[in-house]
Amino acid sequence: MKLHVTDREGGEHELEGTKGWRVMEIIRDAGLPIAAECGGACACATCHVYVDPAWTDKVEPRGEEENDMLDLAFDVQENSRLSCQILFDESLDGLKVTLAPE
Repeated sequence: MKLHVTDREGGEHELEGTKGWRVMEIIRDAGLPIAAECGGACACATCHVYVDPAWTDKVEPRGEEENDMLDLAFDVQENSRLSCQILFDESLDGLKVTLAPE
């Protein structure tokens, strides 16, 4: 299963996705620059990504807690997500995200 990530400089990375892992964990473990300061507890917004518009309806919708954390993030868009809140599985094979500005 693949996860496609565009970094902040526009570089594209094809990562091997692991079922049951959070998208944030896949990005972090690949060595890409994602802070993920709270470790996936939805207590910060340092794993903010933009989900490719073709994929926004395929990921679970944002919850209230995630919306509250995104209120603290910069450059929030309609397709903004906290990558710690997206669980990767077969249905997301090929998912494309872009790291949001820090």
